[in-house]
Amino acid sequence: MEDDSSENEELWKLSVDGSSCVSESGAGLMLTSSDGWTLEYALRFGFKATNNEAEWKALIAGLTIAKHLEVQKLETSSDSQLVVGVVRGEYKAREDTITKYFAHVQILKSAFQVFQVLKVPKA
Repeated sequence: MEDDSSENEELWKLSVDGSSCVSESGAGLMLTSSDGWTLEYALRFGFKATNNEAEWKALIAGLTIAKHLEVQKLETSSDSQLVVGVVRGEYKAREDTITKYFAHVQILKSAFQVFQVLKVPKA
């Protein structure tokens, strides 16, 4: 019997959350290595965005950072039902903007050997 623990040893975790209000939008990201090394980011976008756009931008920023760090195995979590549903293929991207964000995520996720996206409850 093979030991699967080495597979999880390299698994990084990315938590993303986008936010928007009347005048501003931004995102929070937390990227954690398998050995507990953590990077935290707070991003302020220089443009007004909907909450869905902020959620997509948060995911794209997190994936970009993980790619530049040469992460190979990534588990991503988001509280956005739309983002998680589209990335998993459970929902279809219908709006032009969402389609473009999804296409960007598809390109970024191809950089990882393992890529998972999980829906977490809003907290």
